[in-house]
Formats: sequence, C-alpha cells, structure tokens
Amino acid sequence: MTSPIPGESPLPEALGPASVADAPIEAEYGGDAKLTRGGISWSVFEGARDPYVILMTIFVFMPYVSATMIGDPVKGQETISALQQYVGWTVFATGPFLGASIDKIGPRKALLALCVIVMAPLMAMLWFAKPDLSGLSILATLSILYVINVLFAWTEILHNSMLIRAAGLKGAHSASGLALSLGNFASVFALGFTAWAFALPGKVAWAWVPAHPLFGLNAATHEPERVVALLAAVIFAVGSIPIFLFTPDAPRTRVPVLRALKEGAADLWAMLTTVRRYGDAFVYLISRMFFFDGMNGVLFFYGVLAAGVMKWGPLELLASGIISSIIATFGGLVGRWLDHNMGPKNALRLEIFMTVLALIGLLGMAPDKILYFWHYDVAAHGPVWAGPVYRTLPSLVFLLVGLSNSIFITAQYASARTALTRLTPPAQTGAFFGIYGLSGVATAWLAPGMVNIGTRLTHSQQGGFASVILLMIVGLIGLLFVKGGGREVTHID
Repeated sequence: MTSPIPGESPLPEALGPASVADAPIEAEYGGDAKLTRGGISWSVFEGARDPYVILMTIFVFMPYVSATMIGDPVKGQETISALQQYVGWTVFATGPFLGASIDKIGPRKALLALCVIVMAPLMAMLWFAKPDLSGLSILATLSILYVINVLFAWTEILHNSMLIRAAGLKGAHSASGLALSLGNFASVFALGFTAWAFALPGKVAWAWVPAHPLFGLNAATHEPERVVALLAAVIFAVGSIPIFLFTPDAPRTRVPVLRALKEGAADLWAMLTTVRRYGDAFVYLISRMFFFDGMNGVLFFYGVLAAGVMKWGPLELLASGIISSIIATFGGLVGRWLDHNMGPKNALRLEIFMTVLALIGLLGMAPDKILYFWHYDVAAHGPVWAGPVYRTLPSLVFLLVGLSNSIFITAQYASARTALTRLTPPAQTGAFFGIYGLSGVATAWLAPGMVNIGTRLTHSQQGGFASVILLMIVGLIGLLFVKGGGREVTHID
C-alpha cells in the first residue's frame, strides 16, 4: 500500500481546473518526451510527500496515538476518525476553490513554499508526542495533525497544477509515472530503514541488524515510533527543495484574489453543468464518490485496526507496510489485465466486491480467532515460525487478507480512471476530470464520520470499521445503473 497505492494519494486528490487531472489523458495522445530537470523535480516532490502518509498516517504514528497515547484502542479509533472527519470537511470547503482559482492567480510556488515551511516543523514537533503526555497533550497532537493533513491536501492541488508547466503535455505521462515510482521507493525505504534502525534491534540476533536502536532510542518511551515524525519531516523538507529550484512557475496574472475565487466558483459551476448532461458519466461519478471514500477509509484505518484488535506493535506494522507496498505494485497490473479482459466497469465491480469480501474477513479476526468461527489457542499450537513477526496463524491470516486489499484497492484506482475515459466525450475531458477530482473530496469526510459513529454505537473497532462496507456497497449498486464502460472504446458525442 504505498502511496499507499500506486496511482492515487491516500489523502484527498486534487481537483478543479488547476488540478490538471486530465493531463495524463492528453499526454497519452501527445506521446512521451524526455523529462527535463523541472519535470524530474516535480516528480521528486511527490516522492518526498508519500513517506508522511505511510509512516505517520497508516502504519506507525496514528496507530501509536490510538493504542498508546490515548490508551484505549476503541476510544483511539473514535478520536482519530473524528480528526479525519474535520480534515475532510475543511478540504471539501476549501480545496475546490483553491483548485479552481489558482490558474486565475498565477504563481504557485509562494503558497506551496508556505505550506512546506509550516508542515515540516510541525511534523518534527510530533516527536514530542510522548506516551506520558509530558510533551504534547493529546489535543495538541491532534491539532498539529489536523493542520498538517489540511495543508497536505493543498500541496496536492498546487503540485498537480504545476505538472504541465513542469513536464509539458508530452512529458506529463512520464513525470506522473516517475512520481509514483519515487513515492513507492521513498515509502519502502522509509519503512525499511525504520524497521532496521529502530524496531528490529534487540528483537533479533541477525548480524546485519544493530544490537540496539540507533541513536540510543528507548523503546520503553516509544521513541522508535515517535522518531518517524522526524524522518518524515526530513524527507519532506529535503525532497521539496528541487521543485523550488528547477520547476517553472506560472506567470503572475495580476488578478485580485477575490476576483480569482469568484471566477473559479463560476468555472466549477460550469463544469458541473457540463457533466450533468451526460447521464451515465454523471451516475458513475456519484457512485465513485462512495466507493472511493470507502477504499480510502480501509487504508486509513487499517493500521489502527491492526494495532488495537490484533495487538500488532511497530515492527509488525512496519513489516506489513513494506510487504503491502511491494504487493500493491502488482495491483496496477491486475487492474490493467482486468480492464482489458472485462472492461473497466466490470473490473471495478469485481475489485470493489473483492475488497468488501476481504474487509468482512478482517472484521472476523482476533489474536485467538480466525474468520469468526475458528477459535485458535496460541498456547496449544505454538508459533508457526521462528521469525520476529506474525508468529501466530491469526496474525498471518490477517496479513494475507490485508495484502488482498492492497492488490484490489490499487487495481480499483487504475480501473476507475479508465472507466471515466470510456464514458466521456473527448472534447469534454477537462470538465469531467475536474469533477472526477472534486468527487474525490466531496465525501472525504464521510468514511471517517461513519467510522466515528459506528465505533461509538458499537463500542468496538470492528463495528466502526464495518461502516465503510456500506459506502462501497452503495458505490457498487450505483455502477449497476451505468451503461457503457465496457471493453470497447466507443465514440461519445
């Protein structure tokens, strides 16, 4: 699950005219071109952003906040889902107008630089989120995470809007692919380094692993979990430098900000008016809002669920991140194969169904239970192998089911974009992909909101996590009413 999936960001995607969401389509028609250092620098920025998502949001820091700082995994999931809900509301309220107005304003680098200057120190500050609360309080920690996550979504919009100027139409496809590859590499590297330097020492007697955590970090005070904040901050800050040095910025337009916002809102309305005239594409975009948010919910809360229910520590979570990141790369190939053989709409149906099936399986797991009905006595069976992680059969099954999600969620991201190209007229690509981006944030608050309500009502992590199944089922039902999206490319007027 890198980035956690190649092809999409785990946080709200960019939207509006400035998102350049249609660039990969136009670039495909234009062919490939050799990337300049401006295009490469644009891609490097993506690689610098992704480790924050992997280390902080999914696999290490958020599970630490839930299980250790808050202390009660159920209360922790409820609290974190509320945080993400507030982030979703804020991004939904601000993101479309930023994306729609940035082209009117012109330059992006100043605002992007301001985001980086604020975000990197805030990431580093989370090192002081100590388990005894002698550093940052829980409220202070959550407030910092709220600011970082909102700014993270804004950087997504600003970054995407620079793609064409950075790489040109003919190089956009190459720059986008390189960005995904760099994000995958940086995430796996960050996970692997954290496991080798801080989580494995003292737990294995392997010659290539240090005997003690580097820099004298103390596991008793959860420093190996907290240090990922410093690692993410350094990678983000250093990896941001090239885009400011080498990537071209848009020229100044001298349009006042208020006027830009007004004209941007008019552009958004024009896009919505255009899309509504094409029934199947419109129904598809509505359906995607639900299954897309459900998929993101699975990714976001996976680590919190594993830490709270399966009692996984940082080493198990790090190993899961590494394995999932590698396995997820096959998801794009699976999506491509399914698109070719079934058509993207039917591929989406299968991918959503398989994700729902795997999620139902995850909810039936516990340290002493496999898939609801098989009680497993750990003491009676002993470890399944002598390694440092996943030593019991329930842990191993939980991991394998999670890997299934890595494949099919990745494939879903790939198929979803292809499906839209089969349902839209080529002349309206920009409008449709602008709304495609908007649909990615319109319900960004819904999955965490439902997880929050489900957790409070059932007083269990599984009950909260189960609510995202409803989102995916609603999206799946919506696809039943979409005509087209098959194997053959048809002309749409």
